[in-house]
Amino acid sequence: MTAVPCTLMRGGTSKGPFFLARDLPSSIDVRDRVLLAIMGSPDIRQIDGLGGADSLTSKVAIVGPSTRPDADVDYLFLQVVVNEPRVDASQNCGNMLAGVAPFAIENGLVPITGDRTRVRIHMVNTESIAVAEIQTPHGRVQYSGEASIDGVPGTAAPILLDFLDIAGTSCGALLPTGNAIDVIEGVAATLIDNGMPVVVMRAADLGKTGAESPVELEADKALKTRVEAIRLEAGRRMNLGDVTRKTVPKMCLISEPKKGGAIATRNFIPHTVHKAIGVFGAVSVATACMVPGSVAASIARVVHAASGDRGGRPGVAIGTSGILSSAPGAVSSRRLDVEHPTGFFTVEMDVESDNSGTPGGAGIKVQRAALLRTARKIMVGEAFVDDAVWNGK
Repeated sequence: MTAVPCTLMRGGTSKGPFFLARDLPSSIDVRDRVLLAIMGSPDIRQIDGLGGADSLTSKVAIVGPSTRPDADVDYLFLQVVVNEPRVDASQNCGNMLAGVAPFAIENGLVPITGDRTRVRIHMVNTESIAVAEIQTPHGRVQYSGEASIDGVPGTAAPILLDFLDIAGTSCGALLPTGNAIDVIEGVAATLIDNGMPVVVMRAADLGKTGAESPVELEADKALKTRVEAIRLEAGRRMNLGDVTRKTVPKMCLISEPKKGGAIATRNFIPHTVHKAIGVFGAVSVATACMVPGSVAASIARVVHAASGDRGGRPGVAIGTSGILSSAPGAVSSRRLDVEHPTGFFTVEMDVESDNSGTPGGAGIKVQRAALLRTARKIMVGEAFVDDAVWNGK
């Protein structure tokens, strides 16, 4: 057996092993076979590996020195499919991203710069940059703290993530078709990519209220068949090609907020229903709420970022009319609490009015999206794979 050093970490609401790039085979084919063996795929229980028998716990992060001068480290995210012998590199994962800076610091890739350390992360999947700020008092990474995120029990140290210029990183434009609304299979949809390709549809247009549980949606085979048909056509229109065997685009059913947030969501990722919502999925849905004329714009409730927060603190809710200043180049800061089945995901955005007519621009330009996550180091050790797999036999 060959031993492979790794660190098992929770990042946001996901979990998986983190590897240094130098500790994995350079051949992509051999690397993927090694990761399938380490995670225990294909097997719905992943009984023979580290995977948790769920897409949220069958994820891998590979971290190494940056190949770009404007970043500190490279981060490659890989989704290891649970029940297929397949490793997918077509998307980012903003939850696993939360563990990248702590892992990089503890493995000597980034020096600590004080009580707080900022790490510029090159997200290899989409060739974009994120900046993570973590707490590093007394010269070490601090994991304990008072920050909480929905979907994770307890509290931990906050990790602040800023995403810079991520619009269109997978599809070429914020709105790949140039339209605020496209009609696919008779359903109005907003096809958007602000860090994650997402198809946003009103739940009511698919015969749903938007309050159904993930279990209820999973049981509706007719719905899933219809959603998949829309996804396949949307993928083609979003410049993603044949997405039959891809994990993008994600599919999001939206409805009016039910718990004081900006919008309520139910998310297909893409063939199972998420118990929450992914980081970049939330950013793209929040962005759709800001796009004039989108399917989300008429029902979203947005607050000024500096005016307060949900949960009883002051805040001024506004509708979609007047969300942005009409003055060219004017920048507005907005906060959106995206509701999901297990809570909220808060996204803060700086959005600039853009009436330049740029294809796919939708009248806005997203300057910045920011959010809070937490992470926890669970275990440091070695994973074992058969020598024959490691040697590519």
